[in-house]
Amino acid sequence: MVHALRKYVRITDYINKGVGWLLFAMLAVMSILIFWQVFARFVAGNSLTFSEEASRFLMIWLVLLGTAYSIKGGSLIAIDLLQSKLKGNAQKTVKLIMSIIACVFYVILLINGFEIAQSVSFQTAPTTGLSMFWPMLALPVGGLLMFINTIAVLIEDFIGKEEQ
Repeated sequence: MVHALRKYVRITDYINKGVGWLLFAMLAVMSILIFWQVFARFVAGNSLTFSEEASRFLMIWLVLLGTAYSIKGGSLIAIDLLQSKLKGNAQKTVKLIMSIIACVFYVILLINGFEIAQSVSFQTAPTTGLSMFWPMLALPVGGLLMFINTIAVLIEDFIGKEEQ
């Protein structure tokens, strides 16, 4: 059982490595688009039509994927006053309860996010012509990755981290 749980954590590490590279690429593209937009507007005197919209869609994906990525790394902002005051099993119980509540939210985000993405799929963005399904797909994908990473963090907390 412990071996299977450790394998799950390793798989999430591989997924997060890929997500990290994807975040890097999306941030680079978004930065280039915004730089080019500013340059085109103030130096060339002619702004681009698609860069603002494309950057906005990339930002949606960056926030949701970045949140999921941050869960596994433990780098999200948290109020842990109660958790830091507790020790042993009480601390683990509070963390488990908080993780269960978070996972319920992630499942809601996953289910409702997919419904939202499907309901706006017929709409197209004005300048890029992209179906609104693609920016809204970030909601269920982000929810799924957040759920997966929260479970992996719980596994690591309860059975210990694997030695490299």
